[in-house]
Amino acid sequence: MNTNERWLIEESKKGNIDAFEQLIKDHKKSAFNIALRVLRNVEDAEDASQEALIKVFRNIKSFNMESTFKVWLYRIVVNTCIDFKRRKSITAISIDETMDLGSGREIQREITDHSSNPDALIERSFDKQMVNDAINMLEDDFKTIILLRDIKGFTYEEISQILDCNLGTVKSRLSRARKRLKEILEREMKADS
Repeated sequence: MNTNERWLIEESKKGNIDAFEQLIKDHKKSAFNIALRVLRNVEDAEDASQEALIKVFRNIKSFNMESTFKVWLYRIVVNTCIDFKRRKSITAISIDETMDLGSGREIQREITDHSSNPDALIERSFDKQMVNDAINMLEDDFKTIILLRDIKGFTYEEISQILDCNLGTVKSRLSRARKRLKEILEREMKADS
């Protein structure tokens, strides 16, 4: 953590709103993007990311600087999205489809290329829509861990802090998520044959 960020955190803890705005300025877009990937709806993502930033402001005094501010903030964003989904009964997550941002703007989301992530499955002749559908069939814990590791590229240690679980749990959950995704995809491939 750099000196400026540390100072901004300390000032934010004292209630300095300008310091807080400066502190979160570079994180607002990423917080929204995480919420958008989890919630699949621009309005819900805006609401959830805004709600998360309010929680960050209200709880900044409890930030103990044991992790980076970015990891702490993203943990709050992910947990807020999970709570938001529960409240609104949103069950789908999509990581590879065109999304309507309104005003005629669209974005295409793609999976980053890692050897054992869902993109590797696509390279093995799985249809992208089938992968998307398979991810939607995963339990929320599995969806979240694939999002954090394979989409956002967080390290295992950062995911451990975001999800508030130990490193072994992160690794085993990611392994089980990828295995479960592979099983779903193989089953779907057989059904389409």
